[in-house]
Amino acid sequence: MKPLYRNFFLAIGTVAIIIMLCTSELSYTELWDNVCRAGYWFPAIIILWVFLYLGNAWSWSAIIHDGAAPRLSFWRIYKYTISGYALNYVTPVGLLGGEPYRIMELTPYLGAAKATSSVILYAMMHIFSHFCFWTFSILLYLLLYGREMTTAMAFFMFLCSCFCGTGIYFFQKGYKNGLAMKTLRFFACVPGLKSRLQRFIRTREESIRKVDCQIAALHAQRKSTFYKSLFAEFAVRVAGCLEIQFILLILTDHVSFWDCVLIQAFTSLFANLFFFIPMGMGAREGGFALAVGGLSLAGAYGVYTGLIVRLRELIWTAVGLLLIKLGNKKSIPVRPA
Repeated sequence: MKPLYRNFFLAIGTVAIIIMLCTSELSYTELWDNVCRAGYWFPAIIILWVFLYLGNAWSWSAIIHDGAAPRLSFWRIYKYTISGYALNYVTPVGLLGGEPYRIMELTPYLGAAKATSSVILYAMMHIFSHFCFWTFSILLYLLLYGREMTTAMAFFMFLCSCFCGTGIYFFQKGYKNGLAMKTLRFFACVPGLKSRLQRFIRTREESIRKVDCQIAALHAQRKSTFYKSLFAEFAVRVAGCLEIQFILLILTDHVSFWDCVLIQAFTSLFANLFFFIPMGMGAREGGFALAVGGLSLAGAYGVYTGLIVRLRELIWTAVGLLLIKLGNKKSIPVRPA
């Protein structure tokens, strides 16, 4: 990628972080007091994400290489994984920042079609794993608390089940038939984008259909790669619940790991309903408060958990933005086969 484009992505992320820090109502003294209260659990949470991002990178690497000889190192994929998520955190609608960055970084190694399809496939896998995780959490809740469930909670579980079932159905359709062309045609109906996207579709139709063929081929012909990638993403979702447990161990020792899974599932579902907000500002904290309340825990636990998670996100976002500029001079692209 040209240095100009890297500087552009870095500038977007930096400006977004500055705006969020300046508009935050929480004082820096209060932030520091909360970090001190967390003690050694806060560095443990930061280190945990070193391994969670490794799982994300392994899932993406499985899609990129798909059993073929590696065209770029795992550590470069790891770097792009962290930087891509950093850009997703700070841009509205999430995927508008990290995915174009990843495509532009991979193109010299894989070619435009393969880079685009691998990024789209990984983004689909990441979102699909959320639906699988939410479905798993619904079953877990019914197993642990089904006998105590109120009518209101039963109705809520029914709505969540319908939402997850619908999401899984549409993703299965997308994997079977491809998604790139349909997505572009959908956005081509939006006023202001119509003429540009229709012109883009006409000039790049063959390349777009090639991307769709590669998306469909992964699910139909290379199922082992598909399920390895999906399992890695799902495992990261479950292992990420350790973050919630680490935080709650600061406050109480009466919360099990499976309760933390339910808190994480409910919170991520709530936050994703407000996907258009950069870093889900406010939505995530509200989700934590509602989630712990649903498990008969003090609402203050949810507020504190949301705060620590927000600090962790800011730190890793800063790391990801720095990685955009680091480790590029020695990059020697390998010509795609």
